[in-house]
Order: sequence, then structure tokens, then C-alpha cells
Amino acid sequence: MSALDEIRVVFFQECDEQLQELEDGLTAMSDGQTDDDTVNRVFRAVHSIKGGAGAFDLTKLVKFAHVFETVLDEVRSHRLEAGDTVMPVMLRSADHLRDMVAAGRDGAEGDLARSKELIDELEALIGGPKGGGHGDEEGADEDGGMALADFEFTPVAVDWSAMGLDTGLEAGMDAPTFDADAPAVRIAFKPHRDLYAKANEATVLLREVSGLGEATITCDTSEVPLLDAIDPEGAYLSFAVDLDGDEVSEAKVREIFEFAEWDCDLTLTASAGAMPAIDLDALGDAGGFSVADLLARLQTEIVTDGEAPELPPAAAAPVPAEKAEPEAKPAERAEGESAAKAEAPAAVIRVELHRVDKLIDLVGELVTTQTMLAQKVEEAGLPTGSEVVSSIEELDRLTRTLQDSVMAVRAQPVKSVFQRMPRLVREVAAATGKKVAFVSKGENTEVDKTVVERLSDPLTHMIRNAIDHGLEKPEDRVAKGKPAEGTVTLSAAHRSGRIIIEISDDGAGINRPKVKQIAIDKGLIAADAILSDEETDQLVMLPGFSTATTVSAISGRGVGMDVVKQSIEALGGRLAIASRPGLGSSFTMSLPLTLAVLDGMIVKVGEETLVVPLSAIVFTFRPQAEELQSLGHGRTVNVRDAIVPLVDVGVELGFRPEPADPLTSVAILVDCDNNRRIALLVDEIRGQRQVVIKSLEKNYRPVPGISAATISGEGRVALIVDVDAMAGDKTLDGFIFGIEQAAAE
Repeated sequence: MSALDEIRVVFFQECDEQLQELEDGLTAMSDGQTDDDTVNRVFRAVHSIKGGAGAFDLTKLVKFAHVFETVLDEVRSHRLEAGDTVMPVMLRSADHLRDMVAAGRDGAEGDLARSKELIDELEALIGGPKGGGHGDEEGADEDGGMALADFEFTPVAVDWSAMGLDTGLEAGMDAPTFDADAPAVRIAFKPHRDLYAKANEATVLLREVSGLGEATITCDTSEVPLLDAIDPEGAYLSFAVDLDGDEVSEAKVREIFEFAEWDCDLTLTASAGAMPAIDLDALGDAGGFSVADLLARLQTEIVTDGEAPELPPAAAAPVPAEKAEPEAKPAERAEGESAAKAEAPAAVIRVELHRVDKLIDLVGELVTTQTMLAQKVEEAGLPTGSEVVSSIEELDRLTRTLQDSVMAVRAQPVKSVFQRMPRLVREVAAATGKKVAFVSKGENTEVDKTVVERLSDPLTHMIRNAIDHGLEKPEDRVAKGKPAEGTVTLSAAHRSGRIIIEISDDGAGINRPKVKQIAIDKGLIAADAILSDEETDQLVMLPGFSTATTVSAISGRGVGMDVVKQSIEALGGRLAIASRPGLGSSFTMSLPLTLAVLDGMIVKVGEETLVVPLSAIVFTFRPQAEELQSLGHGRTVNVRDAIVPLVDVGVELGFRPEPADPLTSVAILVDCDNNRRIALLVDEIRGQRQVVIKSLEKNYRPVPGISAATISGEGRVALIVDVDAMAGDKTLDGFIFGIEQAAAE
């Protein structure tokens, strides 16, 4: 891979970050947060994408982003209100910008017809193309921009100082010489016309440079011709920068210019001296004003009676001293500086994923080896205070700390998946003619990267179902006394060592009689089947089940929730459904935080060693005779005045034909999905260990009641019990339902 290819990869990675920033900002604006900080954040995201795209000749992307940026500039200048008319167009534009970035990554241009349609909508918001023309009119260039001949203007001499551009140099003056004091880096920077054509801004680059340390910047205007000879796309200014600071280095400066280095003359040297300063605020902020913008404006506005054309606020002349705000007090400055430091983003490095995976695998092997050593020491019967035992305990502590640190490297917030959902909601709402408010919570909840990557499809299915099947039409909601706009909520949280993701709606809920009848008609259940409400709700996850009466792009093919269930179970998770008729439904996914390591309790069942996930265990106890009772074909145990099923793990997994004696066994009370509890009966408890998870599906085949495997301290394969599968196994459904009915009676 060439250096340019590597830079291209980094650019598209950064585009993903900017697109997420754009989505966040527009969502906030839709919720009424139209403060300057939010709008500027959105503007900078589009501007950054446009600038990088220009460096890789993605002209169609640059054109679309430029129009989008222009509308955002009107909003941030308070000339356009981000209201109900504007926001839907900008949200659709953000979606299309994401599509164009994806197309550019693949070497394509994207949907150009869609681009034109959205450009027309964007320009309509600001009364037509900037400058008064349109790309389809005669005289436009091939990219839809206006040609120089389309503007009528009278050339005049311009007083640059009146514009607030005190450059410190008169035209034709020689550049000042340097003093003896040597700065860390001396920068000579002369942009070419291609730099501006690719949507880069010299002022933005200079602003970034000044952020590295103390910068003294001089602008040389000696090459600027008279106005009647100016090429509006030309580049006449050059800059010299003295940059000082402890952290200043040539590498950091070159990093700032990495997308523009081909389109400018750039010289970095160790030099001496200080130079007259140029006020960067006079040159404008990122995207607010540039010399190119000034030249373009001078061609469209006739200057009369000696009046200078109106410039954006960023380019206004400095405020006179008597009108300037008083300087902040030292305490105020210190407080502002500390706040800025607190908000500074953490340093980030990019590491190839396979390297992280290899490191995690090695840590997993270390955990296994440490477990074996601990087992051998325990078998040797060494005294607790011996040096060997102490060393093994210290190794255990260090191994656990190392494992936690390495797993944290793979941990990612679910935000990357959640941020794709607002677009999906808008598209499905538009397709179904429904009004939908989307609410997301807990998007910073972290989970293993592998889990994050595989969440997108299940969430997409469930959110589409929530809108299509869950929410009523606006007129139906109003008739029921509900708001016309329905709400779909997506939330994530950590609970008991797992991540819980819930998709809920305030729609009509599951129509259980209809669901049951459809299942009977499709032959999925017997006509005389007696089902609890929970079991009826579970029917929607059977293969081939669908409540849709017509096939559409959204639903109706009988493929959906069963695929969702399989995807979640493949991750070692479970899907639970809860519904209240007329009030809405919720679908809850319970997933492991990581697919690599877990804390488990080692138990013995017959001749087999099993592992019960520690996160599911409430407590252990020995059943007493007065607490036991038989119900149907099973047994129950009274635990703290609550009746729970007593499940013999050995019988359920086929390790022995006859149930064990509960009075000589140990019971483990565990939490399951749907807020249920069961007691697992095992022969004995061997201890607690941190174990490395090995997939059975990849290495063998799925085993009912078993979620994965590991290597025990003896070096043998130990199976990890799937607690939720034990509670939800079909042989237990009727038993548990019977217990619930008995408790209700």
C-alpha cells in the first residue's frame, strides 16, 4: 500500500467520525438545540469532509458538501432558521452525504440524481444558488458553478486595511528579516490555486498551526494584483510563521498539512527571529471567511461611494479599544483554561484489529496457564502463607488486571450502532406514513467490539418492526387519545455483567388472539394449544411467522424475528418480549459484555466439570426437606418465601438417568431473562475461576443447554452452562408455567 493509499484510508476513517458528529449535531438541532456551538459543530463536520474529499478529487462529493455547507453557514449566521422546513432537508442531506462517502470509499460517485434533487432542495432554502445562478442555467460550468462571465461588476481599488486585514506589509514590500532569537520551527507557506479548488482553507491550516504553540504569522500581499486583474480562483498570498513551544516539532506541523502539501509550497526550517503578527480572527474562522471568499464576493457586489462590501462577522475590522470587552480577570482566565483542558480529547492511536485480537488470544492463554498453576499448587497442599502460594496469588491478581486492561482495548461504545438508527427511523416512518419520535439512551455503554459489529442487523429488524407493526397510524393514535407522533426508544445499560439493549414503542402492543390464530393457520402450533401470554408473545419469533397481510419492502415475507433470535443466540444472548395491549411492546436483548473471558463457578456434576457464569448466580444453598415439593413431573424449592423450579443439571444434560438426592447436593439460585429465577442442582462446588471462552459452534457443534467451553485447571475441557437455555428449555416451559399458575392461585 502506497503512502497516498494509507492517507486515503485514514481520511475515510475520519469521515466516519465526522459523519457521526454530523448525525449527533443534527439530531440535537432537531430537538431544538440550535445554539451556536451545536450549529458550528455540524458545520465543521461537513467542512472537514469537503476539505478531505477535495484532496482525493472526489468532485461530486465536494460539490454536494459545499452546497450543504452553504446552507449551514446561513443557519449559523442566523439568516436562516433551523425549523421544521429546514431540518428534514438537512437530515436527508446528511444521509446522502454518508452514502456519497461510502461510494467514494469504493471508487464510485454515488447517486448523482439524488444529489441534484437534494442540491435543489438545499438551494431552495436560501433562495437559490449562492451568487444568484443555478447549475442548469446557461453560463454555468460543468459542475454547476457560475462562470466569471455571469457576474457584472465594476473594478475598483480596494483598501485592504478597511477590510480588517492588517497584514503588516504593504504591496511590493520585501518580506521582513528575522531577528536573532531562534523559534522552534520556521514555516514558509504559499498556497497554490489547487489548494482552494479542493476546498482547503489556508486560514484553517494556519489556525491549526497556531494551536501547536506560540505562532507569529506574517502575510505577504506583494503578489496581489489590482482588482481588475485578479483571477477569482487564483492564489496570491503567502505566509511566514515563527512557531515556538515545548511540544512543537516538524512532524506535528507536517501532519497539519498532510492533505494540502501537494497543493502548496511548504518549507519547514529551524530559523531565527520574530515577525509582525497577523490577526487570524481578521482572516476568519474555519469556513467563515477566506481570501477566496472575499474575491468571489467582490465580483458580485458593486462597491460605490467608497463603501467596502459587507463581510461576514468573522472578517469584520477589530473592535475599537473603547468598545472592546474588558479583559477577563486572571481567576476567570484560569477557570476557562482549566475547563478547556478538561474538555481536550484524549490522545488516540490507530492499531490494526488483528494485532489486538492476537494480544487478547495470548492473554487468554496466560489466564488458562495461571489457572492450571493455581490448581497444581492447591493439589500440592502447600500452606496458605507459603512463598509459592503468595506468588501464585500475586500472579492471579496481575493476570486479572492485565486481562481487564486488554479487554478494555476492545471495548467500544454502542454509539456507533445507535447512530445509524435515526436514519432508519426516518426512512421507515416515511415509507409507512407514520410520525415517529426516536429516543436513544445509554449510547456510551461499552461492550466488546465483536458484539458491537453484530448488533446492527438485529436492531435494524426490531426497529423496523416496532414502527411497521407496533405503532398505529397517526389518525388511529389520535382516535385512541394518544399523540399523533409515536415514540420508539432504544436503550443500553450494563446489568449483572451483561449488556441489556431494549427496543420499546408506545404502540398498540401485541394482538395475542391474532398472533395465536396466525400460528394455528400456519401450522406452527396445535389448534387446542393452551399458552400463557408470554408463550403467545414468543410465537412471533417462530420461523415463517408474520402478521403482515401484504409483502412490502419493510415486511411481510415471514423472515425477521426468527433471524433476530438466531443472531442474538449466536452471540450467547437471549431475546425477551414484553407487551401490554394498547400501551406498547418492548424487546430486550441480554448479551455478554465480552466473548472472550468470564468469571465462573466451577461445579461437579457426575464425572463432569461444568462452569456456571458468576454474573448469573444470586447465592448457593443446601436444600432442606421441608423446602422441597413435587409439582407435576418436576420439583420445586422454597427459597426465601419464593417457589422456584429445581432443575437437576445432570439429568437435563444427560449426564445421569436418575435425579440426584437434593439433600446431599448443592443448589445454585440463578437469575434468568424475563426476571425469572431457577435453582440448579449440582453435586458439589469446586471453586471460582476466571475462564477463557472457546466457541463450541466453531470447534464442534451447538449443544443444548451449553453456551461454550473452556479449559479447566486440570487441563480438561469444561462446559459452560447456558443458564437462560436451562430455564427456557421446552421441557421446562409447561413446568414453569404451572408453577406460575399455582402461585397465582
